[in-house]
Amino acid sequence: MTEKAAQARGIASPSADGISAQTRTMLWILLIVYIFNFLDRQIVNILAEPIKTDLGLSDTELGLLAGPAFAVFYALLGIPIARHADKQGTNRVRLISLALAVWSAMTAVCGLAQNFVQLLFARIGVGVGEAGCTPAAHSLISDSVAPEKRSSAIAFYGLGVPIGSLLGLIIGGIVNDLYGWRIALMLVGAPGLLLASVVLFVMREPRHSRTAEAAAAATVPLSTGEALREIFASRAYVYILIAASVTAFLGYGKGLWTISFFIRSHGLSTTEAGLSMAVVLGVAGVIGTWLGGKLADTFGARDKRHILTFPAYGMAVAAPVLFLGYVMEDWRIAVALLVLPTMLNAAYYGPAYGCVQGLVQPRARAVAASIMLFGQNLIGLGLGPFLFGVLSDALQPVAGQESVRWVLYGAAWLGLIPAFFFWRASLRLKTELKSG
Repeated sequence: MTEKAAQARGIASPSADGISAQTRTMLWILLIVYIFNFLDRQIVNILAEPIKTDLGLSDTELGLLAGPAFAVFYALLGIPIARHADKQGTNRVRLISLALAVWSAMTAVCGLAQNFVQLLFARIGVGVGEAGCTPAAHSLISDSVAPEKRSSAIAFYGLGVPIGSLLGLIIGGIVNDLYGWRIALMLVGAPGLLLASVVLFVMREPRHSRTAEAAAAATVPLSTGEALREIFASRAYVYILIAASVTAFLGYGKGLWTISFFIRSHGLSTTEAGLSMAVVLGVAGVIGTWLGGKLADTFGARDKRHILTFPAYGMAVAAPVLFLGYVMEDWRIAVALLVLPTMLNAAYYGPAYGCVQGLVQPRARAVAASIMLFGQNLIGLGLGPFLFGVLSDALQPVAGQESVRWVLYGAAWLGLIPAFFFWRASLRLKTELKSG
């Protein structure tokens, strides 16, 4: 990218690798924000049992807190907030800072809850706050890096998913053992308020540094109907949306019930199962997310179809290996066999969301990302863990204690569905991806 082109896009002069120091700082701050995002979201999983015992909750109430209470409000508010982020007069940095402050404060408030209703509304507040983060962040990243670096830049941001989830399991478990679940929630929520100030005063909105010509070209806003028509006119986008939603459904379902599988079928303690999943699979998720973005940019530069090649073929390879991991009777071999599928299944984030940002014009980018998040959270987080549990209960008369294992057998092979749709999307990228 030339210096003149960079200035027109509102990007500081690039370094040798094409990313300016200002943009690199922004990426690191956004990564930390996303780590807090998933830490605050996932910490409830490891604190579920002590919360249930202390507040006298039923499993249904606990399931509602862990999934739908967060996912429904996150998904429904994501699109209107994204519409606001796409407006040229919106300062996305301020929006992200405000969102971070809200969800961090509400996470801390969760620790003050004295009953189910109070905790329910606090969790809804966490979902409301987090709805303002990722669509605006993806839009910021896309405006700040060249298209050929987009997948790896968004994948870098996406490292917040495995890192935040890992830290949530570890910090939540340790602090709960020492001081209780209330202190654990307050401890992870409070630092986010400080980070919100850092975001506000350190990051810069690229729109403010655009040239007059570039700003004038982007001032006419799209109506909601126009944005939706453009987004869903892309066949590649629809395929990616289906693939990402099914991936999330399987990912959130397996994320919760694989821990139960190791406890029930392999006799591990809660601590052993939690640490095994957090450390081994957390590291695999980090490697897979980073590698997916890197390979997408490297091979996508030669042929745009290859942006999604690794996620498509990787998920196809992951299915039989994951099935073998669930079959094994030795838990050590089982954990080892889950590492490669976890890495391959995590590789989609950067390529998928990078493509989404390139399939629509800049005025619809945040909305395009929010619709993806709508599908991933409503279908994935809202239904995944719940339906896995329903199937396990249904199979219990036949499979007994091994019912979760049977559910996971099916989940392993269902991974071929997103593999197919990522492959179908890849065939359309040459004609549908935009250059800017």
